Amino acid sequence: MRTARSSILQVSVIAVATALLATPAAATDGYFLHGVGAKAKGTGGVAIALPQEATSIATNPALATQLGHRADLGIDIFVPDRGATISGNQFGLNGSYSGNGANPFVLGDVAYVRPISDRVSAGIAIYANGGMNTVYKRNPFASLGATGKAGVDLKQAFITPTIAVEVADGQSLGVSAVAVVQTFRAYGIAPFSGASLDPANFTNRGNDWSTGFGFKVGYYGRLSDQLSVGAFYQSKIRASRFDKYAGLFEDRGDFDVPASFGVGVAVKPTKRLTVGVDYRRIQYSGVGSVGNSIALLFEGRPLGQKGGPGFGWRDINVYKVGAVWDVNDRLTLRAGYGRSGNPVPKGETLFNILAPGIVQDHLTIGVTHKVSDRVELSAHALRAFRNSQEGRGSIPASFGGGEADISLAETSFGLGLGLKF
Repeated sequence: MRTARSSILQVSVIAVATALLATPAAATDGYFLHGVGAKAKGTGGVAIALPQEATSIATNPALATQLGHRADLGIDIFVPDRGATISGNQFGLNGSYSGNGANPFVLGDVAYVRPISDRVSAGIAIYANGGMNTVYKRNPFASLGATGKAGVDLKQAFITPTIAVEVADGQSLGVSAVAVVQTFRAYGIAPFSGASLDPANFTNRGNDWSTGFGFKVGYYGRLSDQLSVGAFYQSKIRASRFDKYAGLFEDRGDFDVPASFGVGVAVKPTKRLTVGVDYRRIQYSGVGSVGNSIALLFEGRPLGQKGGPGFGWRDINVYKVGAVWDVNDRLTLRAGYGRSGNPVPKGETLFNILAPGIVQDHLTIGVTHKVSDRVELSAHALRAFRNSQEGRGSIPASFGGGEADISLAETSFGLGLGLKF
C-alpha cells in the first residue's frame, strides 16, 4: 500500500505539471474539453451516469462511491486546425489567415478514488479542461498597424478534491471543491488598444496568472441493474484578475469560469452493452469577459470597463451519446458522438478570430485492454469536424467594414492507464 501511495503521489505531481504546462488549444464544447478521462473521451464524453474510471468524479462527484479503490492517468495529443478569412474590408485586412502557428498540444489528467467506509468514498482529480490558443504568424491586423504574430494563449488546470456518500442503497450524493489555476497571454493586437480603458495592459504583456475557487455537487442513482441516472451542477468559479490584461478583459481583467449543469442516463440493454446519454448546459454569458457583446464598445463602453465588451459568447447546450461494449472479460470497445451549440454569433466573429471555439459535431472511439485484474490500458481518438461561422455585420465601419469568417476542426488521440488496488 505504501508503494501504491508513493506511485500515486508521483503521478499526481506529473499530472499537475502537465496540466499547468499544457496548452489546450480549443475544445469541442466551446473552450471546454468534451470529456475527462480516457474512457469517457472514447465514449463521446458521456460520464454523468456512467462511472468508468477515477476521473469520472471530475464530471459527477457522486460517482466516487461506484469506483472502488483505483487511480487513472491519461495523456492526450491535441491537434486543432483554426483559421479566419476577412473580406470586403476597406483598410486592407482582406485575406485568408491560418491560426496554426503552434501544434500539437499535450493534455494530461490524473485521479485517485478510495472508499473510506462502506458508504463513503473520497478522491481527487487533476485535469486540463479548458483553454484556447491561436497563433497567426501572418497577422490579420497588420494593415491596421499590428506587428509580429497575433494570438492568445489561455490555459486552465482544475483540481477537485471530492467526497461522496451513498445515502441509500444505490443512491449517492457527492461534492467537490473546485480550484482553477489559469494563465493567459495576448499579443499582436495593439491596433485595438485605443478602444481600451487601460491600453498599457492590453497586449504583449507576457503570461499572467490567475486562481479561482468554486464547487460542484452531484447525484447518482442506480434505479435497477439496467438503469442509472445522474446529475451535476458546477458553480461559477470566481477567479482573480489578469492584471496584465486589465485593459482587455471586462472589469479590469476579470476572467471567471462559467457555471454549468447537466443530467445523464445510462441503460444496460444486455449484459455486455451499456448506452449512455448526457445533456449539459454551459453558461458562458454569465462571465462578462466571455459573454458581453463587442457591440457595447460602440455604445461608449471601452474594453476593460466593468460591464464592458467581451467576446460575445452565448450559452450552449451539449448533447452526448456513447456506447460501451464488453467484448469479453479483457477487451472493451467504445464509441460516441457529441453535438455542441456554437457559442459565437455571426456578429461577434471579429474578436473571435482569436478564439474560434465553434466546432459542433464530434465522433470518438476507444478501447480498453485489461492487462491483469489490477492494470488496464486504454486508448481513444476524436475527430471534431470542421465548422465555419460566417460573419454578418461583424466588422464595424471604424475598422473598415466587411466580414470576418472563422473556422475550426480538431483531431486528438490519447492513452490512459488504470490501476486497481
